[in-house]
Amino acid sequence: MDGERVPGVGRLGELVECCGPIVFFGGAGVSTESGIPDFRGQDGLYRQEWAYPPEEIVSHSFFTQKTQEFYRFYRQKMLWLEAEPNAAHRGLARWEREGKLLSVITQNIDGLHQAAGSRRVWELHGSVHRNHCLACGREFSARFIRDSQDIPRCPCGGIVKPDVVLYEEGLDSAILQGAASDIARAGLLIIGGTSLGVYPAAGLIDYYRGKELVVINRSPTPRDAQATLLITAPIGEVFQALAGNKEVQS
Repeated sequence: MDGERVPGVGRLGELVECCGPIVFFGGAGVSTESGIPDFRGQDGLYRQEWAYPPEEIVSHSFFTQKTQEFYRFYRQKMLWLEAEPNAAHRGLARWEREGKLLSVITQNIDGLHQAAGSRRVWELHGSVHRNHCLACGREFSARFIRDSQDIPRCPCGGIVKPDVVLYEEGLDSAILQGAASDIARAGLLIIGGTSLGVYPAAGLIDYYRGKELVVINRSPTPRDAQATLLITAPIGEVFQALAGNKEVQS
């Protein structure tokens, strides 16, 4: 894959070199190329197995009222512990090491940015890798949740809950403030792998004051008209092409 086959990659490379610091704002599309499907996707078998829409299942009310069914869905649709970072995760981590990238702001909960080496990551919706007992606060790994039966419980008897933000729950104010501050400082904002349909996360884009806005997404977003560069391709392919261009130029 090279830049000529991904229109806009050459211009993206120019912006990355001249317009930092970069802040990257991403969503589910960043991880689909790592084999993690968007949990909202309902394949043909979905309604044969679950009687509720996914947004209802991952709500606070559903968690408290139908806890066992919540965990059945959570283990099957939201725990992908064998997934590996793809070219997009690795490319962003490399930019950070090179001093070009200020931070990653992600709506994903899979921890793949950190697995790739990114250090400054604002996880707007939490992480499957952090779990705690609702009774005593003891912390547990994602593998504990995966390997437990029915409702995961602490030795004290309390329910162990993932530190992910469910529908009806508020986002962490400190994380929101940190993400908003970084976006306001950015010289280049890249939006990738997200349709920008989930609020309040998507509203953070309003804090951007820079001139160059890049949108990389396979489907339209509400920010396309404002973008100075719009790339409609899978984001992993974009980063592969970008890396290929850099190798050729060097």
